[in-house]
Amino acid sequence: MTALSVRLRKHFITPERDFMLDIAFRSTSQRIVLFGPSGAGKSLTLQTIAGLIKPDEGEIALNGTTLLDTANGIDLTPQARRVAFLFQDYALFPHLNVRQNIAFGLKRGWWNPSKHVAHTDVDYWLNAFDLTQVARQFPAQLSGGQKQRVALARALVPHPQLLLLDEPFSALDMALRQRMRQELADLQSRLDIPMVLITHDPDDVAMFGDQVVSLHEGLVQTHDDGPGELSRSRQESRSTP
Repeated sequence: MTALSVRLRKHFITPERDFMLDIAFRSTSQRIVLFGPSGAGKSLTLQTIAGLIKPDEGEIALNGTTLLDTANGIDLTPQARRVAFLFQDYALFPHLNVRQNIAFGLKRGWWNPSKHVAHTDVDYWLNAFDLTQVARQFPAQLSGGQKQRVALARALVPHPQLLLLDEPFSALDMALRQRMRQELADLQSRLDIPMVLITHDPDDVAMFGDQVVSLHEGLVQTHDDGPGELSRSRQESRSTP
């Protein structure tokens, strides 16, 4: 059972916006959804969990390991947190083929894997995601679904403790979105890797919301962790304009 505890405060000041992120939630669910409109603080929360943003104060713990504790000077690097981050646009390297993109996740730091890099974990994910036939192709030659599977494979190849997904279906058309949503649900169930997914789409909540944390203007509005509460939250989310 996964145990994730998050408490974050961060004041963001830009020429366009003065924004305070002030959230806290706990979860033992395998599928957590951060739900809310654009600008609610979902991506900022995800990036902070990943270690890409340092908060002004807060704590993050995963399965008994402290990833962040500002009061005690603990701030593990993104690599040390063993947290995989799937960006909204997938962030594939255009100059690397599929095999190389997946292999990139094997090592810390920047490196360009060989075009014919051989590794059992890379071969495993190529087979698991039905990517073997396109292993030598480049991102520009791939379909939207193939790009997502490559990005997922790269995120999973280092055996992370937690998978973070930033609006993973927003760039896909409706038909592909439905298919990839089901593929991700099946994959996550099979691999038993906990995930935190952010979205503003109620259909994503319905598919992945074992636990739903609703955000608005940097604050937690609802934190639903029981079956009755979850059902009510889904109904409310579907009626949200």
